[in-house]
Amino acid sequence: MVFKINISNKEGKAYKLELESEGLIGKQLYEIIQGNELLPALEGYELEIRGATDKSGFMCHENVEGIGLSKILLPLGRGMHKRPKGDKKKTPEHNRGLRLRKTVRGRTLSPEVIQINLKVIKEGPKPLNEIFSDQSKPKEASEKTEKTE
Repeated sequence: MVFKINISNKEGKAYKLELESEGLIGKQLYEIIQGNELLPALEGYELEIRGATDKSGFMCHENVEGIGLSKILLPLGRGMHKRPKGDKKKTPEHNRGLRLRKTVRGRTLSPEVIQINLKVIKEGPKPLNEIFSDQSKPKEASEKTEKTE
């Protein structure tokens, strides 16, 4: 199973990684994993699983046990950004009591999960911009190299 992994650091920079790792199946949201479980270059890093989505786009929710889909009642905030019908430009404070039933996936990672979001808890000896040097180039420089090829 190929996972699309997003690793974000404290500065707000995110690094993308695609890899096939069976070791992530069975882990839960907010669990801390070692960086060398993903890549040997991430030795010394501690990463926290902050979120995940499945192949249909349903997010994993921390209040749902297991790996299956469930419909839960969500307030405005994480996982629910809709407005009721007829509210065009009203502020979110106006809809403070609004709750909608949404489909979410359980907090345990399964083969149906496609994207995993990780947050750096402890830095390793080598910075992330050196490990992912191809992603840390400025945008204009990478566009120029694509045009010349």
